[in-house]
Amino acid sequence: MTSTGLASTVAASTGPSSTGEQPLRPVAVNLLGHVEHPVIDGGPYRVSADGKPYLPVGDGGIVLGLSLGDSAFVPCADHAASGACLVHPDPAARHALTAYSCIGNPVTVRTGHAAGATGAVIGKRGEDGRVITAFRPGDLARMRPGDQVAVRSCGQGHRPDGLPDGLTLLNADPGLLALLPSVTWPPAGGGPLAAGVRCAAPSKLSGNGLGRPSAAWCLDLSLAPPAHGGADVRLGDLVAVTDLDARFNMGFRRGWVTVGVVVHTDSPLPGHGPGITPILTGPASTLDVRSEPAGHTGLTAAALKLQ
Repeated sequence: MTSTGLASTVAASTGPSSTGEQPLRPVAVNLLGHVEHPVIDGGPYRVSADGKPYLPVGDGGIVLGLSLGDSAFVPCADHAASGACLVHPDPAARHALTAYSCIGNPVTVRTGHAAGATGAVIGKRGEDGRVITAFRPGDLARMRPGDQVAVRSCGQGHRPDGLPDGLTLLNADPGLLALLPSVTWPPAGGGPLAAGVRCAAPSKLSGNGLGRPSAAWCLDLSLAPPAHGGADVRLGDLVAVTDLDARFNMGFRRGWVTVGVVVHTDSPLPGHGPGITPILTGPASTLDVRSEPAGHTGLTAAALKLQ
C-alpha cells in the first residue's frame, strides 16, 4: 500500500454516480496514535469462566507471532489482536482516534527504529479505545511501546454509490469492500449486497460491547471453538450477527443483520470471546448473508499488501 492509502485511490477514481451527480470525496483526517504498552490493573490474574486464574497474555500492546488468517481460538491468549494497538494519552484525543479510524486506513510509523514503516488499520477495540494496526513482520518486530504512528483516517459517514437503501457502511475505508472477495455489489437494477461470512451467530451470543458505540467498540461473541463443533473462525474473517443493529450503540433489533471483521482472539472471561468490528448493518432485506464455513476468505495481509 502506498502512503496515499485506499481512500485516496478510491476518491481519485470515482466518477459520476448512477444519478449523474458527481459524488462527494470522502473526508480524510490525519491522526496520531501511540503504540500501547500492555496494562494489568491490580493483581496479575483474571478469572476464567470456569473459575481458574490466568494471565491475560496478548491483551494490548505489540503482539508478535499472530497474523490475519490465524485461528481466533488461541489457548494461551486473551483478546489478542495481531499487530500493534494504538492509543493516545489524552482521553478525548483517544476517543477521536478510535472513532475516526477505519479498517483499511493507511498508517505510518513516525518515530523509533521502525520509523517510515507502513501498515494498515485492521480493527479497533473498546474499553478506553484502541486502534489495531498491522505491519509486515520485520517492521512490527522493530516497534516498541511509545512509538508514534500516524493514521490517515477516512471512511466514517461515507456512503458509496450503489449501497442499498437502509444499509449502513461504517468503520470501513472507502476501498475496503473491494479488498473482500466475499462481498459482492448488487446488480445495477438494485437488490441486496451479498456478503459471504465464516459463520452467522444469533445476537443472543453477543457479550461485551452490547450497548456500546459501534464506531469505537468491538463486539465479543460467545462462539464455540472448532473442537466443540463451532466454526473455524479466523482473524480477518467476516462474521454475521442476526437481529443486531449496529448503526449507533449496538443492540437487539429483530429482522436486522450486522457483519463485522474478526479483530481479536477468544477470551477465557465469561461474556467475552472473539471480537468483531462492525462494517455493515441494516435490515436483512438489504444484506444477503451466505455462510462459507470451509471456503471463506476475509481480510488478508496479501490484500493489504503487507506480506
